[in-house]
Amino acid sequence: MILRMFTLRWILTTLLVIAGVGVLARLGLWQLDRLEKRQAFNARVSAQQAAPLLVLDAATLGNATLPDQLLAMEYRAVTVQGEYDHTNQVALRNQSWGNEWGVHLLTPLHIAGSDQSIVVDRGWIPAEDFKSGDWSAYDEAGLVTVQGVLRASQSEPDFGQRSDPQGTLQAWNFANVERIQEQLPYPLLPVYVQQAPDPAWTALPHRSQPDLELTEGPHMSYALQWFSFAAILGIGYPFFIRKTLSGAKHAHQTHS
Repeated sequence: MILRMFTLRWILTTLLVIAGVGVLARLGLWQLDRLEKRQAFNARVSAQQAAPLLVLDAATLGNATLPDQLLAMEYRAVTVQGEYDHTNQVALRNQSWGNEWGVHLLTPLHIAGSDQSIVVDRGWIPAEDFKSGDWSAYDEAGLVTVQGVLRASQSEPDFGQRSDPQGTLQAWNFANVERIQEQLPYPLLPVYVQQAPDPAWTALPHRSQPDLELTEGPHMSYALQWFSFAAILGIGYPFFIRKTLSGAKHAHQTHS
């Protein structure tokens, strides 16, 4: 049967079947790769969520390697005190609260007792207030205490090709700390804080936290499906040839 698959009559179909099996198997491997990345992400996030609260203060910031360490601490709980620099505040576009469109305010915070600053995502305000260009109603003056989670800087979308233009911007598509740094006269830490909701805070901006789904998703079931399709095609093809040849032989004998 194997030899018949490579005869002149069947060679083209055989090559198409081999290609099809290869594509289906590759799709299965792709799903396994996505599963492995999802598991690694879940493990990393779970480890950071289980880590003790990180206090960003003068003592902590005295560690010269802290900026590099922060890059690996996304989603870790953090608290920091300082004063906001509202004059250098920017907006993060295309944010929603319920069914309402608006922006998040990204505000540099000068950390108390240090020469370091960090961007804080203070939360959501409505589109009409953003478009007015005057966000002073949402200023928080004086020494503030911010609690939230560390977030990594983002420079490109997970999907698509949307990006931020060059130059000084007041509104951004991404919380791109590296780019925001370019328009500030003082250094920023390489991550930002997404401020957590506080029952005592009932005004705008509305605080929120990342919506994380720490599951493995459907990747394993999808992988098994693709591998099953590959097996059905690869194993079923020789039986299809046998059945076709057997039927042709029977028909020939009947007409003889």
